[in-house]
Amino acid sequence: MSSRRPRSRAAAGGAARISEEQISDLVSKLQALLPEARLRSNDRVPSARVLQETCSYIRSLHREVDDLSDRLSQLLDTADVSTAQAAVIRSLLM
Repeated sequence: MSSRRPRSRAAAGGAARISEEQISDLVSKLQALLPEARLRSNDRVPSARVLQETCSYIRSLHREVDDLSDRLSQLLDTADVSTAQAAVIRSLLM
């Protein structure tokens, strides 16, 4: 006998089941948010591919944020500590 049981609504947090049509609509909306996908918005792309591209895009955004944060920290380290601009930037980062 399998140890896997179907999830009940209570186990799923009481959320209603999402239809295939709703999933397809959500994947299409997600695809429209991806920069590379905008170029081929008329093409039918498998949902798995859209999710892979989304994950890659999010990872690239994280790397970009980290790089920009490092660059900003370096700039602040070399900036005059007493300037009002440096103080404002530091307060925004904290």
